[in-house]
Amino acid sequence: MSYIAKNTPVLKMRKTLLGLASATLLMTAFTSQASAVEVQEVTSDGGITAWLIEDHLNPLLTVDFAFKGAGSATDPAGKGGLANMVSGLIDEGAGEMDSQAFRTEMEDRSISISFDAGRDDFSGSMVTLTRERDTAIDLLRLALTEPRFDDEAVERIRAQVMSGLRRAETDPGDIAGKAFFKSIFGDHPYANPVSGTIASVSSLNANDFREFVRHAMARDNLVIGVAGDITAEELGPLLDEAFGGLPEKSDLPAIPEVTPKFGGIEVIQQDIPQSQAVWGQKGIARKDPDFYAAYIMNYILGGGGFSSRLTEEVREKRGLAYGVYSYLADMDKAELMAGGVATRNDAIGQSLSIIGDEWQKMKDKGVSQEELDNAKSYLTGAFPLRFTSLGNLSGMLVGMQMQDLGMDFLDKRNSLVEAVTLDDVNRVAGELLDPANVTVTVVGQPEGELSF
Repeated sequence: MSYIAKNTPVLKMRKTLLGLASATLLMTAFTSQASAVEVQEVTSDGGITAWLIEDHLNPLLTVDFAFKGAGSATDPAGKGGLANMVSGLIDEGAGEMDSQAFRTEMEDRSISISFDAGRDDFSGSMVTLTRERDTAIDLLRLALTEPRFDDEAVERIRAQVMSGLRRAETDPGDIAGKAFFKSIFGDHPYANPVSGTIASVSSLNANDFREFVRHAMARDNLVIGVAGDITAEELGPLLDEAFGGLPEKSDLPAIPEVTPKFGGIEVIQQDIPQSQAVWGQKGIARKDPDFYAAYIMNYILGGGGFSSRLTEEVREKRGLAYGVYSYLADMDKAELMAGGVATRNDAIGQSLSIIGDEWQKMKDKGVSQEELDNAKSYLTGAFPLRFTSLGNLSGMLVGMQMQDLGMDFLDKRNSLVEAVTLDDVNRVAGELLDPANVTVTVVGQPEGELSF
């Protein structure tokens, strides 16, 4: 969690405009005889490459981008939360404009520029109306190449982050998540919270932020996705304008390889009426040929909400918890299959036991043909709707590049799901699921014996 709050009118506008534009695009896709979405690769005169989907139905342009390997896992020792702080500060004044002037310029012109830091990568997004495109590109250029890091902005964003970190010290979900990552990753950077600690964030200064920008943001680790009211010919010069001033090469430490260690149950006592539990085991890489079989299997087990076995057994049949879920996570250096549940202290033991039983049942007996067919129907039918829930198409284009999915992914994705057989899912369930080696972290005052 970043603990940086910027709920400005521009961000609200961004969500509204993107929703309207995506809805229009979806209706067009469903009614058009041409179902394929064309993804173009655009390379500027300066050698900067972006993937583009043109959509001229609305006067709106979205640009998403990421700097690979520039996430919090590269924060120097003692400077945890550095990438996260930069993500909150880099749009707080640039060039000759201080924070107020910069943000006023964006708001007056209905431009949104925002940034985010994850464990692996540092990302950003720009949204603008077509008529303000040139100004938006110039503001993005300034944010990337001439951020100010003025004292007022630094202390304001630091205060937001510190406030969030203090709240997290007593939040059972935050406590469980941090302890879980520490237990499986040990001394690896993945064990460190993205937002850092109170001590580390307190020590960060403007020189640290400038060093991060200088080393982390470069053309060689840059990935760009663009969608909206622009042609390939128009985009090339804008790529050079926005990103051409970045250094050619990044200078980041390599994130070390890691093998997560799974197994065991940890209880962290907290005087609260409900216990929060997270768990996890080995996962599967996004590039693995069996990924889609695992994806469908997880949907049936715990990723499908009310359609999942875990929700049926824990919530619907027994009323033990409001929500229970599982998911697949693929980081650059590790893969997880994880999940979570929160329930009364006297019910957490029974809930975890049921979840463990379902884990074992899936491993031993797999899924039925009916479950497979229902999962495929939902996953293929819902895929176009992800364009709206994920924010915008440009973000999808960045993800496709980061995960090496190919320019034809949007066209072939549903066929990859449809190609999975019952034997595939059940074989992968037997090979992947490992209930004997699941790490469980519980925060609360659980009653009785705990097992998974």
